[in-house]
Amino acid sequence: MASNQQHQNHPPPPLGSRIAIIGAGVSGLAAAKQLRHYEPVVFEASDCVGGVWKSCSYESTKLQSSRADYEFADFPWPNRDDQSFPTYVEVLEYLESYGKHFDVLKFVKFNSKVVDLRFIGEPPTAADFGSNRPGEYGSLLPGQQVWEVAVQTNNSDSIEWHSFEFVVVCTGKYGDIPKTPVFPNNKGPETFKGQVLHSIDYCKLDKEAASQLLKGKKVAVVGFKKSAIDLALECAMANQGPGGQPCTMLVRTLHWTVPHYWVWGLPFFLFYSTRFSQFFHRRPNESLLRTLFCLLLSPMRRGLSKFIESYLLWKLPLLKYGLKPDHPFEEDYASCQMAIMPENFFAEANKGKIVFKRISSKWWFYEGGIEFEDSTRLEADVVILTTGYDGKKKLKAILPEPFRSLLELPSGLLPLYRGTIHPLIPNMAFVGYIESVANLHTSELRSIWLSRLVDNKFKLPSVEEMLEQTSKEMEIMRQSTRFFKRHCISTFSINHSDEICEEMGWNAWRKKNWLLEAFSPYSSQDYEQNK
Repeated sequence: MASNQQHQNHPPPPLGSRIAIIGAGVSGLAAAKQLRHYEPVVFEASDCVGGVWKSCSYESTKLQSSRADYEFADFPWPNRDDQSFPTYVEVLEYLESYGKHFDVLKFVKFNSKVVDLRFIGEPPTAADFGSNRPGEYGSLLPGQQVWEVAVQTNNSDSIEWHSFEFVVVCTGKYGDIPKTPVFPNNKGPETFKGQVLHSIDYCKLDKEAASQLLKGKKVAVVGFKKSAIDLALECAMANQGPGGQPCTMLVRTLHWTVPHYWVWGLPFFLFYSTRFSQFFHRRPNESLLRTLFCLLLSPMRRGLSKFIESYLLWKLPLLKYGLKPDHPFEEDYASCQMAIMPENFFAEANKGKIVFKRISSKWWFYEGGIEFEDSTRLEADVVILTTGYDGKKKLKAILPEPFRSLLELPSGLLPLYRGTIHPLIPNMAFVGYIESVANLHTSELRSIWLSRLVDNKFKLPSVEEMLEQTSKEMEIMRQSTRFFKRHCISTFSINHSDEICEEMGWNAWRKKNWLLEAFSPYSSQDYEQNK
């Protein structure tokens, strides 16, 4: 926190800047491009664009979807027909090219970490934070400074303050602050004589340092999501030949993985990513008749999930290794938990280079490795925690009260209208906090919506109506999956986009004819602004 003298003598923002954007990852670049006519100031803590693609990527990290499914509406990949999944380096190059093409990099202040925010607008009253508060959200650009932004530049000790009318937070839910397990006294990492690190620490290692860490070592990887799977494979590859040690994956919660986007010869999008396929799933604001229709079709929906599961059990040796989840595939899809399995992962498992151990929620360290609740032990030299990130803590670190407390709901989700506006936090937007099949497209469409909102092309509904809408979405997500911990709209993403289009005054149906509308997937290209 800066001193009062620093606070009083902070410099004004650069001429013409009324909007601040925090973060220059995918969401920050999308927001900067859509708001570039306001000449926003983009504060980026690192020395390059890309966000988690730069800070949370391994040597083997690749995109989870095809290029055509992960591109901006008006900036296609140069080799978009290449069927291989792009590496993280290719994604970074694509994002930088996007920034250069639309001349938004000139707005980015690199090595500028936002460490604090201070609200200087009209003080909210206690009534403003009631759950049933009616009324309007207010103007996004009121003509006066509302937020002060504290920025630490080049890791210096000094803090610079800037003032803005509107702030767009694009720091995302991943990276920066690791989420780590809590251990009993004297049974934490300090007890272990080996090395303990989180996946974010591993991401900072270069190729040679990572290989040195893993080669010839007994490595335990805690987790079984995409980061854990990639890391275990890297460990296996570093331990080829004589002297190589197997990597042990400690698996608590199983999730379905897919080897590619085809199921029994059919493209995966047919099952979940067309308007027809999403008709089988619940969505907010649906009529009673449609709710009953979804109920009647639920056996077919479960049948489709079983159909996909049958392919995965045939294609992957999940039963052999005890990796078959107990829950339906559709629950992983509805919670954005689905991951792509690297092609040679199970080949390494067959060679004994990757082994699996199912664990309960309770485990701790002893001096030689990890001890479990049943008193069994696993010897280890290195333990890597792929236990996720604390995005909420990252937001709380910079957001002041009383707004900080508004981030916590019983559901654990951030209540955002259209995935962008918190109805009770004035003059602030959040981009990149809602997940779908293609997060780049999700962020871009909401950035277009936000830009038109800032331009006063349409008005927000009342605060009460916005809160009601977010509650409806959360209820649908809660009913769809037991993994209700993230704002995932995958099963009703087209409907979500429809409502955004209608609010902007666009046509919701974006295809050329009804056949394409029903059975072809929606992508970023369908939401080009001239359509």
